[in-house]
Amino acid sequence: MYICQRLDLGAVIELKLSRTAGMEKSALRFQSIDRAGKPYYIGRMSNIDTIDQTTQEIVDEFAFFDDWVQRYEYIIELGKALPDLSDDKKDDAHRVPGCQSQVWFYARREEGRIHFDADSDAMIVRGLVALLLRVYSGRTSQEIISTPPAFFEVLELGSHLSGSRANGLHAMVTRIHAYAKAFRDEDAKTASNPDNVVPINPEVLT
Repeated sequence: MYICQRLDLGAVIELKLSRTAGMEKSALRFQSIDRAGKPYYIGRMSNIDTIDQTTQEIVDEFAFFDDWVQRYEYIIELGKALPDLSDDKKDDAHRVPGCQSQVWFYARREEGRIHFDADSDAMIVRGLVALLLRVYSGRTSQEIISTPPAFFEVLELGSHLSGSRANGLHAMVTRIHAYAKAFRDEDAKTASNPDNVVPINPEVLT
């Protein structure tokens, strides 16, 4: 019996969240037992998930849906929720080459972490952008560079996207990694004031 087939997308997501909350409660009960006798710092939870944790959460979310129709609807909903990029950053300097749709990426660094703002004129691509930002935004250069988008293979996105969209996805990941390498190289040159808010010049990526 497939419950998801009888629910609209909103109900599916609500059900998923309720189940996730139940799993979290069980995990907390386990942690309260497992922490006994351990130093305080071992029991503390980080406010920022690791990339591995985030990618696993995405894989689990997609596994909840029964078919790719529902998964596409979920990706589109993610795209609708993505904040718009300001018009002054929707220029050729920030446009990602190799994408059939228009895609723009802007990167800045705050307190040693790279934050991305991005947008697209195609809703499903906006959803893919939202997934990428969830994984890569707010990370250090080294975290980004050392993390290939292997979770997309687990999701089997490549086999369910058109050839042009799959190429566009690869182009977006390439641009994210290029930004991270540019920031890393900039650190090697300057090595001063690493915590300043610094937007990278897109021209260094070409």
